[in-house]
Amino acid sequence: MYTIVLTIHLVLALTLIGVVLMQHGKGADAGAAFGSGASSTVFGARGSASFLGRLTGILGVGFFITSLTLAIMAGTFSSGGDSVVEQVEEVPERSEGVAPAPEGAADGAGEGSEPAPAPAPD
Repeated sequence: MYTIVLTIHLVLALTLIGVVLMQHGKGADAGAAFGSGASSTVFGARGSASFLGRLTGILGVGFFITSLTLAIMAGTFSSGGDSVVEQVEEVPERSEGVAPAPEGAADGAGEGSEPAPAPAPD
C-alpha cells in the first residue's frame, strides 16, 4: 500500500511541476507581440489561465493528501520505541586510569618469548 501511495505522490509531483511551468507569467502578454499570441486560443476563449489554474489547485490538493497519508503511514509502520534514543544500545563506559592490554597479551603469545633483536647499523 505504501508503494502505491508513493507512486501516486511522485506522479502528482511531476505533473504539478509540469503544469506550473506551462502557466504564463505576469509579463507573458508582452511576448504575444512577437508571434505567440494565437497560442492562448488552444484552451478556449478565456485562455489557459482558468484551466491551468484549476488543474494546479486540484493537483496541489492531491499532493497534500498523499503527503499526509505517507507521513501517517510512516509513523504507523515504524518499529521500536517512541524515539531513536530509546533504540540505541548503551555502551559501557571505560574506567579511567587503566591502560588497555597490549596486543598478544590476552592470548598468551607474548609470554616467555624474547624481544626481537635490534637491527644492525649499516
